[in-house]
Parts: sequence; structure tokens; C-alpha cells
Amino acid sequence: MDAELTILFACRQNAGRSQLAAAFAQQIADKRGLSTIRVLSAGSEPASKVHPQVVHVLAELGLQPDSEPKLLLPENVQTSDWVITMGCGESCPYFPGVHFEDWDIPDPHNKSNEDVRFIAQLIRNKVDDLFNRILS
Repeated sequence: MDAELTILFACRQNAGRSQLAAAFAQQIADKRGLSTIRVLSAGSEPASKVHPQVVHVLAELGLQPDSEPKLLLPENVQTSDWVITMGCGESCPYFPGVHFEDWDIPDPHNKSNEDVRFIAQLIRNKVDDLFNRILS
């Protein structure tokens, strides 16, 4: 892959699902030596911090959140090649030419660590599948 490719993961608060997805995507890109893949995450109504259970589960896996929760900006969507939404619904802007997918993933907010581990595995599987499709 020669050209830069941007993948944006978005959820409502950017404190759970999109943080998990971005961490997994960055890990995959790094392990495969894909320096041309840029991974972003954002939320339509960002929280003040990443959910503690999400931080805990990521730490168990040797990962950390993408960043503090941040606002989903139309220009980030417009300049992305792939936009993966998870629960931000109608508030996620749409731009022609961008690949959009909506993943039906439970919200990890206020869930047990065991539930968050299960949600993380669901997201990990979807991120793996996304990379396989993008790179084929």
C-alpha cells in the first residue's frame, strides 16, 4: 500500500467502542508495518474521559486509548477513506466517496470488565475483517 489511507472510528462519546476499535486498528497497522494507514477516533457527543473499564481492558492487552475523547468534525469524516460508526446514528455526517459502515456493537459504558472484554473481542473481530477487506 503506497498511498495514505485514513480510517475513522466514531461513536457517540468517543469513550468506549471507537477507542477500542482505534487501538486495535493501530496495533494491526503497526504489526503489519502499514505506516501509510492513519487511524482516528471521535464522537458526536464526546465524554470528558475514556470509560475506566475500557482503559482497564485495553491495558490488559498492552494497549491504550487513542486519545482523550474528541469531537467528530465534518472535515475528519470528509478526509477519511473509511468511516466506521458505532451508535452515533444520524449525527454522523455523510460525504460521498467515503466508505461508510455502521457496526452494531453494544456500548461498554458502565459494563463489567467481563462484558467489556466480550465487546472488545467483537470489535477486534470486526477490525480484523475490515483490514482483510481493505488490504485484499
